Amino acid sequence: MKCLFRALGAFAIIAASAGGAQAQGWPNRPIRMVVPYTPGGYTDLMARLVSQKMSEALGQPFVIENKPGANAVIGTDAVAKAAPDGYTFGTVIAAHSVNPTLNPKLPYDTMKDFTYVSLTSVAPLILIAHPSLPANNMKELIALAKSKPGQLNFASSGIGSAAHLTMEMLKSREGINLQHIPYKGTSGALQDTVGGQINVMFDVIGPLMSQVTPGNAKAIVVTAKARVPAAANVPTMAEEGVPDFVSGTWSGIIAPAGTPKEIVDRIALEAKKALTDPELKKKLDDQGIVPVGSTPDEYRAFVTEEIARWKKVITDANIKVE
Repeated sequence: MKCLFRALGAFAIIAASAGGAQAQGWPNRPIRMVVPYTPGGYTDLMARLVSQKMSEALGQPFVIENKPGANAVIGTDAVAKAAPDGYTFGTVIAAHSVNPTLNPKLPYDTMKDFTYVSLTSVAPLILIAHPSLPANNMKELIALAKSKPGQLNFASSGIGSAAHLTMEMLKSREGINLQHIPYKGTSGALQDTVGGQINVMFDVIGPLMSQVTPGNAKAIVVTAKARVPAAANVPTMAEEGVPDFVSGTWSGIIAPAGTPKEIVDRIALEAKKALTDPELKKKLDDQGIVPVGSTPDEYRAFVTEEIARWKKVITDANIKVE
């Protein structure tokens, strides 16, 4: 038995030494960044902007791998199943904290199968309407919805998206009923809102303001605590008489569980540095995105809180994946 304990102790020392050596020699080849969505959206933008800066700092390219499908589950699972060697990371958004409630049969455990690296940004939402809608502010919109229960509709980028759940919170808070029309992404929802088939929709500020500015849609409100520079003329929920209503999506970097702490801490540090870069910050400001750059522990605690927050919304609204 003593021989067994000595052997196990020796193995532990060797393994620890090997892990330290691996971390010290890292990175010596390209690093994969999995994005569980198609190119061009908020998640993809954050992954590419931050990865570019980290690549410059670490001396190795970050290869962006878009793996969309199943409300981000396919790409996220690829990160969970990857080797924890510091050469695979992923960028996820708010859907990551929604999926445990919406899909109890996930192929991974949201808290156990990942190392949480850094919360990179938060993005409040903006509510827009077709110009013909006879409501120009929240008071008028709520009154209109109450006068026509179930007759107004709203679009979202998909069931369980931050856009969808934010409207569900508003419906519950104000006692209104709007019909949900889910789309497979923001572009289709925005196209039909501008086209008049959809009355209103929530989503991130950048893409929607591109239609508000030329007058193809009108902005009603933003879900931030304070006004956002990218939509400076659009009031907050509190200003519109709906206090304590703050919502939005967020982006963050994850890695497979067991990724060496030295590597995780380095990525978190480089992500934070990247997010303080004036050029990158300006690009995010223009899109209504707020850079963060947290520690791994802060990010894990944030995700835990988000899971609990959205679970209540999903349960109260009895939302199911169709």
